[in-house]
Amino acid sequence: MAPSDRDGRRSGEFPSREQILAFLAEHPGEAGKREIARAFGIKGSARIPLKRILKEIEAEGLVVRRGKRLGTPGALPPVAVLLVTGRDADGELVGEPVNWEPEDGPAPQIPIMPERHRSPGPTPGVGDKVLARIADGPPGTETGRVGRVIKVIARKPTAVLGVVRRVAGVPGGRILPVDKKQRTELMADDEALGDAEDGDLVEVSVQKAGRYGLPQARVAERIGSIKSERAVSLIAIHAHGIPHRFPEAVLEEAEAAKPARLTGREDWRKLPLVTIDPPDAKDHDDAVHAEPDADPDNSGGFIATVAIADVAYYVRTGSALDREGLLRGNSVYFPDRVVPMLPERISNDLCSLKEGVDRPALAVRMVFDGSGRQIRHTFHRVMMRSAAKLSYQQAQAAIDGQLDDQTLPLLEPVLRPLWEAYACLKRGRDAREPLDLDLPERKIVLTPEGRVDRVIVPERLDAHKLIEEFMIQANVAAATELEKHKTPLLYRIHDNPSVEKLEGLREFLQTLDISLPRTGNMRPSQFNKILARVAGTGNAHLVNEVVLRSQAQAEYSPANIGHFGLNLRRYAHFTSPIRRYADLVVHRALIRALGLGKDGMPEGFEARLEAIGSDISATERRAMAAERDTVDRLIALWLADRVGARFTGRISGVTKAGLFIALDETGADGFIPAATLGQDYFHYDEAARALIGRATGETHRLGDAVDVRLVEAAPFAGALRFELLSEGRYLKGAGKRPPSARGASRGKSRPERGRKTRK
Repeated sequence: MAPSDRDGRRSGEFPSREQILAFLAEHPGEAGKREIARAFGIKGSARIPLKRILKEIEAEGLVVRRGKRLGTPGALPPVAVLLVTGRDADGELVGEPVNWEPEDGPAPQIPIMPERHRSPGPTPGVGDKVLARIADGPPGTETGRVGRVIKVIARKPTAVLGVVRRVAGVPGGRILPVDKKQRTELMADDEALGDAEDGDLVEVSVQKAGRYGLPQARVAERIGSIKSERAVSLIAIHAHGIPHRFPEAVLEEAEAAKPARLTGREDWRKLPLVTIDPPDAKDHDDAVHAEPDADPDNSGGFIATVAIADVAYYVRTGSALDREGLLRGNSVYFPDRVVPMLPERISNDLCSLKEGVDRPALAVRMVFDGSGRQIRHTFHRVMMRSAAKLSYQQAQAAIDGQLDDQTLPLLEPVLRPLWEAYACLKRGRDAREPLDLDLPERKIVLTPEGRVDRVIVPERLDAHKLIEEFMIQANVAAATELEKHKTPLLYRIHDNPSVEKLEGLREFLQTLDISLPRTGNMRPSQFNKILARVAGTGNAHLVNEVVLRSQAQAEYSPANIGHFGLNLRRYAHFTSPIRRYADLVVHRALIRALGLGKDGMPEGFEARLEAIGSDISATERRAMAAERDTVDRLIALWLADRVGARFTGRISGVTKAGLFIALDETGADGFIPAATLGQDYFHYDEAARALIGRATGETHRLGDAVDVRLVEAAPFAGALRFELLSEGRYLKGAGKRPPSARGASRGKSRPERGRKTRK
């Protein structure tokens, strides 16, 4: 029905002021003069009185003009750009319309939520601008409206971090950016530098960037001396915006917490649970115990118990501690420090399962049959007392026959049953066939002064695998229990590899004469067969790396799609609530589902799970990037005095611009620009992950062993630049090997060959 008919206006009649205002109210922020004329059939000269009426009602304040659109004062359009201004008392993001006019009154504070029925995308943060659909909010929403994020359209400008360089007697100074992507230095006069001294790490804002000369900057914050032992990780903390100072309200709440009592808990203090952690661990959030199942109907079975620190008792929903935990999402681990999710009073004291100290815990007792299949489980809220604090190496040494005063009395009653139970669980793991990548992790060992002493690859012990498998099974039990009770939860999900990534992997494997099945649904076991085929060969590390890159990234979500890598249908993080907010959510869900106390997940909290999952998935990615950047900077700082030295390594990445190199000795990453490789035009073969010379056929492929020379180290940017010393391989029929290549001996520099790259 046309507007004229709906409004009771006879065809051909001019609309009244009331009809025009009613139309604008029905179409907030969508209509202007053209839309009104079209809606009411106003044509030709009749538009002149329409224009006059619109000016009158605008002058009277009955409508407001925003560009070419008219609307009622205070009305929100169906889609708006919102500036994320902060968080409410529940820790939810709130924003306000960017184009809000002051005369319309105070800007509404609109809760910001992810768009429904969309996979998690980029998570907005305070200071970002988002395009949002304005929709009806859930009951109790202050404005009655929420903004559902369609996309993040502008990120908050990140401050530039740099190192001050001043010369005595020379006014002003330069600032060297620490971001490896920002190579341009900045200038600052004495007034802009303030009290910043040579060698200080500072946060600056760019004041002016002209066509000529270096950009001008002003110091916004003096962070500290770059010469201090903890400066390198501090760079990553500031660069990635990681909250690292607890507000006073959070610290006060933590200090006021009192130890939990036995009331309402099962007394498990006589059960010899033990913690097994790295030797330098400061918090202990999981303890384990195992024994053979005495049930004659379960011959060869085991009972495995995992007790987890009861963080939910101390961190209540909506408290200052809870809001800060959600903001941080997780703890962040650097070689020289930890940025904890919760204050040390909670993480290192009240919730740490210390040896011989009463501690509250949420425990799961799991029964496995002889094949290692979990057949049942029960959850308990308990008071426990750790029988021993052991390191992985100490526990493994005891099993291997190297006992000390602490492990001698624990060997038969505690450690031996744990290893026997692990052998049982391992049978179940082997039958499940999770993705089995072989990519050893390197660890940086620091001197007492905070500098790199050496880089090692820690030995992968059965003690590590035991704890890992016990934790996986506890996580499965948590997800299964909550599903049984139909209680909302955050799953740890890991999607199947995308079709595009599988096709790229398939093309790469064909260059190694390895085929990847073209089946609809890949399973981890199919990848494992490929990995087994190359195990022990020169291509083993390469294939493991490429298979890893083909995988999706794990996330947190209330919608379960399973965990591809672990080959599990349901999986939820339950075992580390001290350092992961997701686990705290699962603990609260279990407390609510099983009636274990009044501090469980509150009613209505499930509406927030999608947004929380998106937020903490983003903080996890942020932590990984910060940890990786810190390692790069530490190693670059360590290698800075070895410019000119030769190293062996492998090609860890290939792009049109050049080759990324990972050194064998340290795992340090560096770059070789394609322009420095020598003569010939190189083209990038994406399927082969290689740069291939058009005339010569000389090929540099992902995974190839190389000899390189370090020519530049930029410690604060974490960047290394190498020069290639060794030759590539030559493909048959790809071109004629030039005399210069045939005569080049391994170890001679070849930058004079002036090679170019075809884009």
